[in-house]
Amino acid sequence: MVKSMTGFGRASREIDGYMITVELKSVNHRYFEFLCRCPRQYGFIDDKIKSFVNSKVARGKIECYVGIEALNTESADVVVNNTLANAYVKALKEISTNYDLKEDFGASTIARFPDVLIVRKSEEDEEKIWQLVKTVANEAVEKFIDMRKVEGKKMYDDVYSRSQFILDTVSFIEERSPQTVKEYNDKLVERVHDLLGDVTLDEGRILQEVAIYADKVAVAEETVRLRSHISQLRDFISSDEAVGRKLDFLIQEINRETNTIGSKCNDVEIARKVVEVKAEIEKIREQIQNIE
Repeated sequence: MVKSMTGFGRASREIDGYMITVELKSVNHRYFEFLCRCPRQYGFIDDKIKSFVNSKVARGKIECYVGIEALNTESADVVVNNTLANAYVKALKEISTNYDLKEDFGASTIARFPDVLIVRKSEEDEEKIWQLVKTVANEAVEKFIDMRKVEGKKMYDDVYSRSQFILDTVSFIEERSPQTVKEYNDKLVERVHDLLGDVTLDEGRILQEVAIYADKVAVAEETVRLRSHISQLRDFISSDEAVGRKLDFLIQEINRETNTIGSKCNDVEIARKVVEVKAEIEKIREQIQNIE
């Protein structure tokens, strides 16, 4: 069944001397877009977790937060990010000069700024850290996908219901269309009688005019294609694969066939039904925008 592109998942676990947290949230997007925030010293994780998530999620704009805290500080190193510390000092001095303020900041002030002091375990193994993060990330992704599935089920129900309305309307049009031809025939005969009185009618000519009209308003091909498109639509929304783009194309085809029927029909009842179908198509299109 289809999945929504909107989702959230979070997992946190103390594992092998680390407290690791992974959080994922997403909104709809045409492609797969991934933004990861994690401690600078673990920047090597960015590409790894992106590939990991992309192996399980096809589309959506995803924001990922990774928190890694070393719990065993006895074997940890505290590293000074001198480049960043110098930048903070320079900025503070500039503020003091520009605003004629006293330079009363010291080492403790600089140390409190984000990422100036980096705490990490001695001789950390990058692959080991990644495997720990991957374990927690897998839990977060499962929760993330579960939420997408729940939202996807709601979308499935809505799209299926609206597609049934379209099918019911197609049935109505198929039944109504031959009646419009008969009504045209009756009106044509009545009009000729009004104009010519008791003059004998040319039945052949009447039948020819009715045949031309019937061919002009015939929508059998369009209704057959509409049924086929709706069948495909239902197959797609029942699939576990990422079908959002396919659905986007398919709904355009459904809309095109509906427009053709609307332009061909010369009947108030059919025209009204076409308007109702187009309203349902638009609602389906809105749902499709958030399907993976």
